[in-house]
Amino acid sequence: MRKKWQTLLKEAITDPEELLDQLALNPNLLPAAQRVAKLFPLRVPRNFVKKMEKGNWADPLLQQVLPLAAEKIRVADFDKDPLQEQDANPIPGLLHKYSGRVLLTISGACAINCRYCFRRHFPYAENRAGGTSWQRILAYIQADTSINEVILSGGDPLLAEDHYLDRCVHDLANIMHVKILRIHSRLPIVLPERITPEFIHWFSSIRLQPVLVTHSNHANELDDSVKQAMEQLRHKKVQMLNQSVLLKGVNDTVEALMNLSQRLFECGILPYYLHLLDKVQGAAHFVVPEEKAKQLFIALRERLPGYLVPKWVYEQAGKKSKLPLV
Repeated sequence: MRKKWQTLLKEAITDPEELLDQLALNPNLLPAAQRVAKLFPLRVPRNFVKKMEKGNWADPLLQQVLPLAAEKIRVADFDKDPLQEQDANPIPGLLHKYSGRVLLTISGACAINCRYCFRRHFPYAENRAGGTSWQRILAYIQADTSINEVILSGGDPLLAEDHYLDRCVHDLANIMHVKILRIHSRLPIVLPERITPEFIHWFSSIRLQPVLVTHSNHANELDDSVKQAMEQLRHKKVQMLNQSVLLKGVNDTVEALMNLSQRLFECGILPYYLHLLDKVQGAAHFVVPEEKAKQLFIALRERLPGYLVPKWVYEQAGKKSKLPLV
């Protein structure tokens, strides 16, 4: 019998020793990994680990989740809140950075802890879009008729149960100037079992136009289980986009980026954004120099059709939009 996504989530690997053992890796990095994991825990679903190459320390999927001693090195300009999101946080659980849309932090947890996460230090405990904050959030959106899109993010919003999400979205759909519901989630990639019939039903049958933005950084993440889950949503006319982060040692080659865009398209997902790394404390070892990034973009643009070339962008605190790299 196929396991439910909740069970697979509970069975995720959280011990660095077990991760290294599963991948048949020499445990020489284990002491450092265990120390760092106390500051920002390891979490990775077992089926995602199965996509990694055994015995390969440089596996691009492993690099995204393995705690390293480099995370403890303080680097100038790398901050706990690199985008100063707390300045755009008028109500707990709501971020209002850009015109016409707001972001709701539905969940403070993720199915996978990405080591480069720009919200790895975000105070989720006091920033959940639920409980006593929910009515204040609805009133805020109702009062601002310029808001036509609501984004569910986190953490990962799809860690919430379908009945809860359905109820939240029903409340949002009652605000008539809201037209679009966008969900940002890594779960369809790392735990495609989360795309359940219940989710597909409520997400594709709401009044709001549904948009799913996945987060995949490497073609190896996109196996047939991901493709099958995405096909179910595509048949329901859900618009699917992907955003990636340019990461040293993960996808900082033309070949890796080409393969990612092409595989995304095979799965029915359009490449949307490729972000330069946000300068969050603990992630400096993932930085790709801006000049190299520009060269990669030019090479990618020369080798792919335009619809497979994502917009290369970076965020700067206080700006009214994401900024183009070139």
